[in-house]
Amino acid sequence: MTHRKPRTNRVGRRAARLGMLAAACTAGFATASPAGAASSASNVTRYVGIAVDEAHAKATPRHRYDYDDEFAIRELGTRIGVGARNRAVARSVGCSLDNPCRSIALSFQVVTTNGTLAHLNATNTSRAVNDHCEGCQTFAGAYQFIVSTPYSFTLSHSARSELARLERRLGELERSREAIHVVKARADSLAAEVVTLLRDSVAAAPRGADVNPLSSFRPTVTMRRHID
Repeated sequence: MTHRKPRTNRVGRRAARLGMLAAACTAGFATASPAGAASSASNVTRYVGIAVDEAHAKATPRHRYDYDDEFAIRELGTRIGVGARNRAVARSVGCSLDNPCRSIALSFQVVTTNGTLAHLNATNTSRAVNDHCEGCQTFAGAYQFIVSTPYSFTLSHSARSELARLERRLGELERSREAIHVVKARADSLAAEVVTLLRDSVAAAPRGADVNPLSSFRPTVTMRRHID
């Protein structure tokens, strides 16, 4: 589930990031594995889940208002290693005090995993830059939600419907001309609703067999927030 503006060079950049992240996770898992453990590289890769998402907005004198949001759900299933990258970047470039720019980028990433992770490589970053842009408004917010359960878990149809509703509300911020601090507060409020929804979904989910009965743990929902 995503909401983003088209970018023609996106595929190549994402493929490169996926490759680097997969390599990092595979290397981390290999380091964490017991000495002498027999596992081919293909088997290791098969149990590594990768998620890379990004929102990118850039305002200039020719396009003074730019907004981009990403709302991604990555259900990775049973994995030994997981690599998750979430990033929001907003830039305002070359506008004047008389004609200021406004650039907003928001990225929401939901990642669910089952089983005991031997290696988790997760980063969540944002960057807002005013480049020779006096009086410009620039805001970037990255919100990452990691759901981990010891048993098989998938989001229900009703949970996905509710997440789709929250995604639409995030998209509505594109039309907002409210002050940046108000936009930030609205994004924070949506993020809090996502956390509540995920926690309720985990609590209400049927408890199937543990993926790894010897390493059971309590289900967790963790939110990471970075704003700039």
